[in-house]
Amino acid sequence: MVIFLARRIGASIVLLFVTSLVTFLLLSLSGQDVGRQLLGLNASQAAIDAKNAALGVDRPILVQYGDWLTRALRGDLGRSWFSSEYVTTAIAGRLPVTLSLMVGVTLVTAVVGYLLGVWAGIRRGAVDRFVQIFSVAGYALPGFLVTIVIVIVFAVQLRWFPAIGYIPITQSFSGWLSTITLPAISLSIAAVAGIAQQVRSSVIEVARSDYIRTLATRGLPHRNILFRHVLRNASAPALTVLGMQFVGLLGGAVIVEQIFGLPGIGSMAIQYTTQGDIPIIMGLVMLSAIGVVIVNLLVDLGIGWLLPKARTS
Repeated sequence: MVIFLARRIGASIVLLFVTSLVTFLLLSLSGQDVGRQLLGLNASQAAIDAKNAALGVDRPILVQYGDWLTRALRGDLGRSWFSSEYVTTAIAGRLPVTLSLMVGVTLVTAVVGYLLGVWAGIRRGAVDRFVQIFSVAGYALPGFLVTIVIVIVFAVQLRWFPAIGYIPITQSFSGWLSTITLPAISLSIAAVAGIAQQVRSSVIEVARSDYIRTLATRGLPHRNILFRHVLRNASAPALTVLGMQFVGLLGGAVIVEQIFGLPGIGSMAIQYTTQGDIPIIMGLVMLSAIGVVIVNLLVDLGIGWLLPKARTS
C-alpha cells in the first residue's frame, strides 16, 4: 500500500506542475496589455510601462512563471491585479460556499445513486426499468432546464425554499440548509442517474459471474454473498464514476451558482476570467487541480481497499 500510495502522490505532483505551467503559458500568451486595462485608455504610455514593470509582466514569460511558482510553493499566490486583494484571501472567502455545495451533492449522489443501483440490480423487473428510465432522463435533460424548473416549482410557486441568496452555516444552520437545498438537487439529478446506472450494471455483472454462482451452490446465505462479495466488487467501478462526477461538479457549479446567486468559486471564476486577472485565475485553476488530485487519490485508495489486486496496477 505504501508503494501504491507513493506512486499516486508522485504522479499527482507532476500533474500539478504541468497544469500550472500550461495554464500560465496560455494566460500569458493572450496578448493583453495589463497596464492599459488597469489605468484606462487615456493613461500615458510611460504610466502604462511603469505599471507593467511594477506587476512584473514586462519580463519573459518563463521568468514570470518561475517567480510565480517560487512564491506559490511558499503559499503566496500573489495579489489580484484589479482589487489588490490577496488571492488566498479572496478564494478563502468564496470556497466554503462551493465546498458545502459540492460535498452535499456528492453525499446525496453516493447514497441515493448507490441505493437505486443496488435496488435495480437485485430486484430487476419494473424496478430496473424505472431506474433505467430515470438514468436516461437524468442524462438527457439539460441541466439549466432542470434548474429553472426546480426554481419555478419549489421557490416561486410552492415557496418552500428561497430562489436566490446564501446564508452561511455559521450564521444559521436551517438558513444554510434552505439556501443550499435547491442548488444541490439541481446538480444531483444527473449525477445520481450516472451512479445508479453504473451500480446497477456492476451488480448484475458481478452477480452473473462464475464465482458468485459457485458460492451460491455451496449453500452460503444469500445475504452474505450479496454484502461480502457482490456489493464489494460492484462498488469499485461506481467509486470511479463518483470521483469523476465530483470533478464534473466544478463545471456545473459555475452555472448553478450564477442562477441561485451563490457567492462561490463558480461566480468568482466568471468575474475574474472576464477581467483577465491572471493571479486570481491561476489560484482558481490550482485549487481545482488540487481538488481533482485529492479526489482521485481518495478514489484510488478506496479501490485499493475494495480490490487489493488494484494496488499493483
